[in-house]
Amino acid sequence: MKHWTLLSYDVREEKRLRKVAKTLEGYGTRIQYSVFRCHLTDRQLERLRWELTRIMSEEDSLLIIALCSQCVSKIPRRSSDEAWPDSVSGWMVV
Repeated sequence: MKHWTLLSYDVREEKRLRKVAKTLEGYGTRIQYSVFRCHLTDRQLERLRWELTRIMSEEDSLLIIALCSQCVSKIPRRSSDEAWPDSVSGWMVV
């Protein structure tokens, strides 16, 4: 089952910063410069964390916030494009 996760990062070096952003773009949607929302299974989240640990250094930071469906339903929406649906349609290649 997939859950919404909010990820935020602070990366000190520009090359690592670009790699972290590119990796996160493969898993979710950028909602601010260094903030992404991702709709992931537990396994996908662990894979993402593993990938990021291979890129980031000790001086960088990563914040991961799991959002329950009740929390997601309380997120203010300005338009339907910004909605956080309980389920996301689409294909996933495993």
